[in-house]
Amino acid sequence: MRNMPEWYKSSYSGGSGGDCLEIADGHRTLIPVRDSKNPEGLKLVFRATAWAAFVENLKDERA
Repeated sequence: MRNMPEWYKSSYSGGSGGDCLEIADGHRTLIPVRDSKNPEGLKLVFRATAWAAFVENLKDERA
C-alpha cells in the first residue's frame, strides 16, 4: 500500500475555505498541486524548479 501524501495550504490562505491551492510535500523534483475545494479531483504536477519560479513571481507581484 502506498503512503498518502500530506497536503498543505499556503499560510496566506484564509480560513474561509475559499479558492486555495494545496501542495504535497515529500517530493524533491516534483510538486503535486490540487484544488482545496475538490481534493478528490484532478491533480497537477510541476517540476520543482518551475513551481519555485511561479512562487517567486507571485511574491514579486505582491511587492
